[in-house]
Amino acid sequence: MKEQRHGLVRLVHALRYSLDGLRATWKDEEAFRQIVLLCLVGIPLALYLGGSWAERVLLILPLVLCVVVELLNTAIENLVDLVSPEWHPLAKKAKDMGSAAQFVCQIFWACVWLGFLLGLGGE
Repeated sequence: MKEQRHGLVRLVHALRYSLDGLRATWKDEEAFRQIVLLCLVGIPLALYLGGSWAERVLLILPLVLCVVVELLNTAIENLVDLVSPEWHPLAKKAKDMGSAAQFVCQIFWACVWLGFLLGLGGE
């Protein structure tokens, strides 16, 4: 039976697992690296361009969302490859849906930033 961890010990182990996941994704996924690099440019730019705390957060939000969705998409792809090494229509469907989620996030990011830069928010 697996030992139950509580409190700070559980948090330390959870942090370690999270960092392992970030390292693995960085190592194996070029798309993840590209999105993180986009964030390294976009977040400082959002901090500079945003006129208020709310504007800054709203400009950063789609960037962070793209990172989160890429992590989930990569997890789906890895799980599908583990469970179904041969081509299967449901495996393709699952992978395509993960990719579509990332596409929607990137469209959201582009719309938010374009709207902000064009001054569509109005004041």
